[in-house]
Amino acid sequence: RGEVCDLDENLKPICVCAKKCPEPEDPSMSVCSTANKTYLSECHLFKQKCDLKSSEDGKRVRIHLDYYGPCKLIEECLEEELAEFPLRMRDWLKNVLVQRMSLELLTDKEMFHAKKIYEDERRLKKRADGGDWEAEILLRDFRKNYAHYVYPIHWMFSKLDIHPKDRYLTHAELAPLRAPLVPMEHCTTTFFKTCDDDGDKRISL
Repeated sequence: RGEVCDLDENLKPICVCAKKCPEPEDPSMSVCSTANKTYLSECHLFKQKCDLKSSEDGKRVRIHLDYYGPCKLIEECLEEELAEFPLRMRDWLKNVLVQRMSLELLTDKEMFHAKKIYEDERRLKKRADGGDWEAEILLRDFRKNYAHYVYPIHWMFSKLDIHPKDRYLTHAELAPLRAPLVPMEHCTTTFFKTCDDDGDKRISL
């Protein structure tokens, strides 16, 4: 991104930094970088990133897409909020998966897991509505259906792990998931940092 195709002196196609970006008509197209700078669009951010890479000191400069929208003050993520965040994340991914199931946008394997998750949730809700909501019952159900419970996380991980497909997620691969979330969920950045146990800027399952 930030590059366009051009021809060199031998008329062979090469990638070069974009010379300009279209001016967005909608202000909501703006994005915030990890350097806390607002850009008019993703194109403007990645163009500058490409220009910096091409400069002599480009190796010392690292900017990434942080989130969509203009830069703003992100609240501090409290410890108890961080503890709750993984459950909200899992529920959100589960809802995305079930929605795609209803639109028939899943493979046969994905459809099988999504239907099982949907049916389990309906069954538990029915028991809860009947007053049968004991912690031991929930724990037993969680252990029995653990593979389905964590499937939405594995499903999204696989969708994002593409450049390269190596069972690790880089900041760039995570961007489609985290960039829309940061303005709404102030614990997003902190959560993904805690997922990087060894500090290598990559996340694995």
